Amino acid sequence: MNFLFLMTDQHRVDTLGAYGNPHVSTPNLDRLAATGTRFDRWYTPTAICTPARASLLTGQAPFRHKVLANRERNVGYQEDLPDDAFTFGRELRDRGYNCGLLGKWHASSAKSPADYGFDGPHLPGWHNPVDHQDYQDFLKENDLPPYEIHDRIRGTLPNGGPGNLLAARLKQPREATFEHYLATRTIELLRRYRAEDRPFYLATHFFGPHLPYIVPDEYFDMIDPAVVELPASISETFEGKPPVQRNYSAHWTFDTMPLEVTRKLIAVYWGYVSMIDFEIGRILDALDEVNGTDSTTVFFTCDHGEFTGSHRLHDKGPAMYEDIYRTPGIIRIPGEDPQVRDEFVSLLDCTATILDLAGADTAPAVDSRSLVPLVRGERPDWQPDIVCEFHGHHFPYPQRMLREDRWKLIVNPESTNELYDLENDPDELVNMYHHVDVTAVRNRMMHRLYTLLVARDDRFFHWMTSMYPVGEVDHDPTLSGLDEQSYT
Repeated sequence: MNFLFLMTDQHRVDTLGAYGNPHVSTPNLDRLAATGTRFDRWYTPTAICTPARASLLTGQAPFRHKVLANRERNVGYQEDLPDDAFTFGRELRDRGYNCGLLGKWHASSAKSPADYGFDGPHLPGWHNPVDHQDYQDFLKENDLPPYEIHDRIRGTLPNGGPGNLLAARLKQPREATFEHYLATRTIELLRRYRAEDRPFYLATHFFGPHLPYIVPDEYFDMIDPAVVELPASISETFEGKPPVQRNYSAHWTFDTMPLEVTRKLIAVYWGYVSMIDFEIGRILDALDEVNGTDSTTVFFTCDHGEFTGSHRLHDKGPAMYEDIYRTPGIIRIPGEDPQVRDEFVSLLDCTATILDLAGADTAPAVDSRSLVPLVRGERPDWQPDIVCEFHGHHFPYPQRMLREDRWKLIVNPESTNELYDLENDPDELVNMYHHVDVTAVRNRMMHRLYTLLVARDDRFFHWMTSMYPVGEVDHDPTLSGLDEQSYT
């Protein structure tokens, strides 16, 4: 079995036609979804780049692999996996696979993709590294103009300074964009791999549609802002919410820009998605041309979502809303029927799925479950909920989340906890944690989250033991070893 792994960065699930958006042109990803399995409840283990990508490499939750923050905003956490860490790339190499990775790495600081068994240029950083020599060579080889931007969009910071760049026009044609370069290099490596008598794993990790949304005029103006319906959570007041969310809103300068600018930003973001979809189409067409489609499992997903104005926020951060935790997830295994699944699954599960299909079923992807039975249409016993985590970005900020069919619980140790009724409040505007009429729901979910964290040995549970009604415990949560009667 060969593998083609297509990955984007900071990609909202509601930007694809396959997930219900009628305005964004995504024919290639829609075609992939129509011929594969679309997962409607696909979540990231944590809504931040480096920890999520390290989880994909290892099949371990962030608290376990301990790479908990992006290098650019690191607050003292570990930045690289241990030298002896299990990663699926090394495992595939040991099993005779060619392994290639084109695009965003951002899974570690000191180590490169080659250290984990992947061919391809090392493209470090959080956004398109347009000064990288290989990209510069690509432009020169094809007589294409250099990177240049204008018409920048940004707000005003609380201290009066210019806000983070949110979008800009790119003075290049599509053929000169970094996205086109990545797709071209992917196709070149795909053809090389197909000419060799070895199975392959080939990944393309696009840096977009992560902000700032920097695209040519064709895509900057592709979507008429008039068709953009602003998210309902634009009306967020932060009443009854953790104060950090209001602070993040100020950091991302939302209130310093008119709503017309927000509408335009969403339109440009959608255009960015369409541009990436075009390049994905080139890769999928190339797979057809080299007769690889019938022997290649194709994945499409991203590391996490993006606010794009929802809850008066941009980027991501310490707010565990669906906008940044629920993401697109599509898998097409040759010979399996198209379908839609509603089980709770995770980016983490890609690791075990790849290893399962490669025949390496004993590899230690401890927090990952193979999705192969689901793609094959089976109905295995499956966990009815999912746990996600966060550890901070700009500053330490630990959070844990339990998401089930109707309800979502978020534990914020330094602030108020959150409970959302996603059936009646899908936009997560009303925090019901302190409502007396949902006490039974709150206590049940707190006990369930506590039980799951204990089973995983996620030490976050120690705070919960003394602070919340977690139910009877069967261990000494003080870890003292001195008093077996504690909390009984």
